Amino acid sequence: MTNEEKMKAGMWYDANYDPLMQKKRREVQYSLQQLNSTDPRDIKAREEAFANILGYLPDALDLVTPFYCDYGTNVILENNVFINLNCYFMDGAEISIGSHTFIGPSCGFYTAAHPMTYAYRNQGYEKALPIFVGKNCWFGAGVMVLPGVHIGDGCVIAAGAVVTKDIPENSLAAGVPARIIRHIDQTAEELK
Repeated sequence: MTNEEKMKAGMWYDANYDPLMQKKRREVQYSLQQLNSTDPRDIKAREEAFANILGYLPDALDLVTPFYCDYGTNVILENNVFINLNCYFMDGAEISIGSHTFIGPSCGFYTAAHPMTYAYRNQGYEKALPIFVGKNCWFGAGVMVLPGVHIGDGCVIAAGAVVTKDIPENSLAAGVPARIIRHIDQTAEELK
């Protein structure tokens, strides 16, 4: 298997020294540079640049640049997603974001896991575990989501949280590591 095939299968792979993997990341970095330097008023050029990175254009995406990712092709965005500035999607594995999700500034979604022993880390090994975010979620500024995490529909993740474990739907989670603070009643009338 190639290192890219191993990456997609969730196996240990050479992420750092494989020339093909390095080339793919450099090509995306070039495309990101184009996107991030595009005039924010030039919607068509921004849409074309982002579609070039992902391989498709999500419906009703609101993206504030700069934006960063490793490969782009493993980022799956449903409709009406808002991504604020300075977000990073480390997409060795799939990062799936549900519709009507708001992502605050400087959030990171990290699929890469590294060996605990430095002998293997120094050889460039890592594995990528997918991240899934449901619909209608909100991430405060500076949230970090770690490899393999599943976040259910309707969740709110408080600013600065580090999400290391799955969060069930309609939960407010906060802290380092993030813990569930309370259940969110989606039928509550908040705007009285």
